[in-house]
Amino acid sequence: MKPYFRFGLILSLLFVFSCTPEEKVADVFDYSSLSDNERRLSSNAVVGLETHAELETTLFAAEPMLVNPTNIDIDERGRVWVTEGYNYRIQIHKNNPVKEGGDRIVILEDEDGDGKADTSKVFYQGEDINSALGILVLGNKVIVSCSPLVMMLTDTDGDDKADKKEILLTGIEGVQHDHGVHAFVFGPDGKLYFNFGNNGTRLLDKDGNPILDKATGVEINNSGKPFREGMIFRSDRDGSNIEVLAHNFRNNYEVAVDSYGTLWQSDNDDDGNRGARINFVMEYGNYGYKDEMTGAGWRAPRTGMHDSIPLRHWHQNDPGSMPNLLQTGSGSPTGIVLYEGSLLPGVFHNQMIHSEPGHNVVRSYPVEDDGAGYKAKMVNILKGVNDQWFRPADVCVAPDGSLMVADWYDPGVGGHGVGDLNRGRIYRIAPKKAKYEIKEQSIATAEQATEALKSPNMSRRYHAWMKLESMGLEAEDDLVNLWKSKNPVFQARALWLLSMLEGKGEEYIKQALINANSDIRITAIRAARNLNKDIKPLLRLVIGDPSPQVRREIAVVLRNDNSAEAEDLWVELALMHTGYDRWYLEALGVGAENKSAGLYQKWLSKVGDDWNSLAGRDIIWRLRDDQVLDKLSSLIINSPEDWQEKLRYFRAFDFHTPEKSNLELLKLIKKENANKDQITLTALFHLSDDFMANNLEIKGLLSAVLKSYRGTPEYLSLVSKFKLKSEYDDVFKIAIDSAANQIGVLACKLLVDLGQQEFIVSKMNNLNSLVLADLLGRTNSGGAFGLLRGIIVDNKSGSDLKKTSLESLSTSRGGQRQIIRIIEAGELSIELEPVAIKIFAASGHEDYRKKASGLLEAPELADGKTFPPISQLVNKEGDAINGEKIFERSCLMCHQVKDKGVDFGPKLTEIGNKLAKSAIYKSILDPAEAVGFGYEGFDVKLKDGTEARGFISSSTEDYVEIKQVGGLVSRFARTDIESMEEIEGSLMTSMAVAMEEQELVDLVTYLEGLR
Repeated sequence: MKPYFRFGLILSLLFVFSCTPEEKVADVFDYSSLSDNERRLSSNAVVGLETHAELETTLFAAEPMLVNPTNIDIDERGRVWVTEGYNYRIQIHKNNPVKEGGDRIVILEDEDGDGKADTSKVFYQGEDINSALGILVLGNKVIVSCSPLVMMLTDTDGDDKADKKEILLTGIEGVQHDHGVHAFVFGPDGKLYFNFGNNGTRLLDKDGNPILDKATGVEINNSGKPFREGMIFRSDRDGSNIEVLAHNFRNNYEVAVDSYGTLWQSDNDDDGNRGARINFVMEYGNYGYKDEMTGAGWRAPRTGMHDSIPLRHWHQNDPGSMPNLLQTGSGSPTGIVLYEGSLLPGVFHNQMIHSEPGHNVVRSYPVEDDGAGYKAKMVNILKGVNDQWFRPADVCVAPDGSLMVADWYDPGVGGHGVGDLNRGRIYRIAPKKAKYEIKEQSIATAEQATEALKSPNMSRRYHAWMKLESMGLEAEDDLVNLWKSKNPVFQARALWLLSMLEGKGEEYIKQALINANSDIRITAIRAARNLNKDIKPLLRLVIGDPSPQVRREIAVVLRNDNSAEAEDLWVELALMHTGYDRWYLEALGVGAENKSAGLYQKWLSKVGDDWNSLAGRDIIWRLRDDQVLDKLSSLIINSPEDWQEKLRYFRAFDFHTPEKSNLELLKLIKKENANKDQITLTALFHLSDDFMANNLEIKGLLSAVLKSYRGTPEYLSLVSKFKLKSEYDDVFKIAIDSAANQIGVLACKLLVDLGQQEFIVSKMNNLNSLVLADLLGRTNSGGAFGLLRGIIVDNKSGSDLKKTSLESLSTSRGGQRQIIRIIEAGELSIELEPVAIKIFAASGHEDYRKKASGLLEAPELADGKTFPPISQLVNKEGDAINGEKIFERSCLMCHQVKDKGVDFGPKLTEIGNKLAKSAIYKSILDPAEAVGFGYEGFDVKLKDGTEARGFISSSTEDYVEIKQVGGLVSRFARTDIESMEEIEGSLMTSMAVAMEEQELVDLVTYLEGLR
């Protein structure tokens, strides 16, 4: 299943629902009148759904025929193949029942044509497919994706049972992980396409050897050299010759390929940031989840970062990050398909259809041309308006053109948790009264096979494609007839096969290159790449094509050609850039890879003084040739853009050789200009630390900037970057003078992070000691905890200072751990015991509360609250207004609703859309049940003895950033880290222990209303 998210108070997404379906069927179909048990009955499944006005939804199959469907495929006979996830994350959910023998692949068949499955056969069962996330049926062969493996199962005797198992790929990280390997699909070129999310990490062959990218010869892994995070792949049908087509996604759940060979997919954001997206996938593109150069997370400060978090999330302001087709806000996107049938209404023809379990919806994204790319909108097909347990995990097209939707059916949406093990549904969507009639289609002749190639169903097209390819020239006449069709989708399918005909393929490609339809011309360029010959003469035929999308495709093809002629073609394409088309600019960036330094000079000689036009500035910003650095400096000083726009040129420096960038930035700083202070400050942040340390001239310039910015966050950042000991007195003054504000906390934390504990102690006096003690706790820093502990155990400390220090230490889990250690060591004075008892009585950390109970001889601390079963709590009425007050009191320290609260755990602005009420209860009462990807807690121990606990917000080769409770982020050099261990369970324990039952009900009522 698709990951959703992990969040502090509501970190665990799912739970085992305690009700079992009643035997009786409700005789009322007013959904609001149904009991909770009646709503879960499969007989009422469709009642809670809303279907597009021109369509009808019917129940094709339900439990007990299948449970927990994670992915589906539909064969040429209209049978639905289902991978089940009953044993989902059993290594975490140890109290859940386990299906002995492992999960299953089942085949559902409608034998009498009434639109309902009559039989359910088990094709394969095994622990090696527990929670498989992908299935592709290719005749008698079935490719199953289940991290760490991709395997091919073969039915050798036609009995619908797997007789043979072959391993295609291994080494994929993330056993039973939602961000691992996903489904394979069959492309119109006869190749396979698949992807994995950002926990996939690498690909190994069946013998455990690293696989090399076909295009570059580089090992396929996410080390950043050059690939990062989630990736899309293309391979031959046997899984060989794998090529990375795009990278740097978070969890690109499934890829869809249209008949022109265009790739489309969805991607999930770091949960709660309203950044889920739909992508048109330009081959070889970087899609911006992590910093392309360093691997830093999107939260890491950078020059010119976007004001909008959803756009900042994907590094949309960075040169080299592909634009997003459509950002869909919050969500948990899963399976996607290209609909190239005619049964559904016209708005869905040749469009993506996508399952979005986070919002209980199946929808389409009709696209329109937009320069060299596309733009899209959303049109719902099927939505769980009333039933929030509707969790569409996948969608496929049947041979008759209808849709089949797999419903995981659960109070939550995966995310390493499962709430219901007993249910699962398959729905059919079609025009009203359209029967499920699957007519047998022979492919014995070329004429029959070309007819079958028109099918909207992938499996039928696969059989037809294989037959036509095997016939070779014998199929030419019938393929030509299809090529002459008025339907461009059919033309494209014919073209792929015609282009492969020995001795004739190039002629058909030439015909296609002058076709009136730009999609056909694009298909021709893609097909030409398979000719295994120099295709630049063919590209020359369309180099001046009026369609920027066609020219985009030429630029992409040039990526792997470093000849002088390829450079000349690139220059011609670059001269046609308008300056208004980011898609086109990024295609030029892809095409410029692997080119010599002469490429830039060729372009500059052609464009002349017009390099400073809107289009020219774009190209200077995007090119990675160090020769453009002087032009970037010139643009920072002289370009007509405002300051905010000029920041993008500073950001461009980060994508060049550090040595050359440093020298050019130094020249820039020394130039006189109207924005000298701003330019100097910004340039300093882009200089490398080692260059700064060895350059006296820079140190002199730095002093002037520090004077101008003293007392600001920028000032603190400069002190931090360059570790300026001469400024520590001023930093301390900022901490004390601004103790009530965030900058005061940042100043105090800076001194602690720089290891200046002794300096802080030397500055303490009677006037500032209480303020400083309070500040130290708010830094949530291991070094600060050590200082506070020293004050608490020092007999010379005054009682007020000790009490303030103890209360300050208690504001975080790490601080409470220090208090436990003080008590265990017998160092807590008697006068402070009542304060400690009060602290742990209000603690949300149950383990520490119970431990303190014994250590302080206060049995009342160990008493945990008990609540009625969730099945009873969901029926209680709450007060949302009071619930909001409880949320502000108990939860804002770790979560945000809109812009209110602390950015630590995922934002909860739309949590009511994501989780059913029962799942919200479970998340509060048992937050440690499932920790979502990206919110795993880590204990970091440094070589100097200090510690930090939180989750990793950013990680590069040089440093790790840990976000701690309270939202503060600490950066640790990898060379300073002694150990970093993932903690068991959640960073947060249940806050419900501090609530009365009605308060809990009120809180859930409030959260459920956040939509």
